[in-house]
Amino acid sequence: MNRRQFTKTAAVTAAFISAVPASGSRIFGTPAVRPLKKGMMWGGIGVGKTIMEKFEAAKLAGFDGIEADSHLNREEVLKAAGATGLKIPSVCNSQHWKYLMSSPDAAVREQGVEAMKTALEDAAEYGADTVLLVPGRVTDSVRYDECWDRSVGEIMKVVPLAEKLKVKIAIENVWNNFLLSPMEMARYIDQFRSEFVGAYFDCGNILVYGWPEQWIRILGKRIAKIHIKEYSRKIADEKGRSAGFNVKLREGDVNWTEVMKAVDETGYSGWLTVEMGGGDTPEGLRDLCDRLKLILES
Repeated sequence: MNRRQFTKTAAVTAAFISAVPASGSRIFGTPAVRPLKKGMMWGGIGVGKTIMEKFEAAKLAGFDGIEADSHLNREEVLKAAGATGLKIPSVCNSQHWKYLMSSPDAAVREQGVEAMKTALEDAAEYGADTVLLVPGRVTDSVRYDECWDRSVGEIMKVVPLAEKLKVKIAIENVWNNFLLSPMEMARYIDQFRSEFVGAYFDCGNILVYGWPEQWIRILGKRIAKIHIKEYSRKIADEKGRSAGFNVKLREGDVNWTEVMKAVDETGYSGWLTVEMGGGDTPEGLRDLCDRLKLILES
């Protein structure tokens, strides 16, 4: 090949490379390649009785890691993670519903703070960088503004520990009658003025009053972790709101192609963690993981 031919070939190659879509797109019909890991939430692993058995079940199903509950036996969790090679990217504060930070009872709120401290310490021990937190709940006896003010005040008490341990407090969108729009959630997070307070975004929870792809784009870099969950509006209309979750991944109303497109646009490169029923058998866990793989390729 002479110099002229080489120069022409190099120019064509460079033009082709520059035209190749960014990560998360498809090239010639091949599956999308994304820098994302497959996780399973602790509460969804119905196989096995011991911590080790549950880790082994998740490993066999094909998951890369587990979102552990807080307040487990740390020694057993670390032993199971070491034996299986599974990562623990995040921890769910298992006490947040019991000790709501929005409670009118100061003693309950104090217990909520202590529970969150334990969850942060658990995460640090496991090498996790995120703790999921439900900050409070609006009810007929807890006004919206009271939920906001009380939860902010209590979270402020644990932010210094989160910053010290380098573990992010991630606020989840749940059915708690609170933080009902992405703009509001963004404002709630931003007021802490800390890189260690962010969002734990749940794709399925949002379907009753929004579209996950819109939330993802608006929350953007605030998103620390993402829960993968399905929801059917049709089933909810027929059998009640909670029944909407009784549908398999990719068979409900979440537009996974649009969700993954939004994820790509934010530059998110962390974990997608399944929070779904159906993992009560080895086959069920494998099915959840296989469906998650298809979502990754959406």
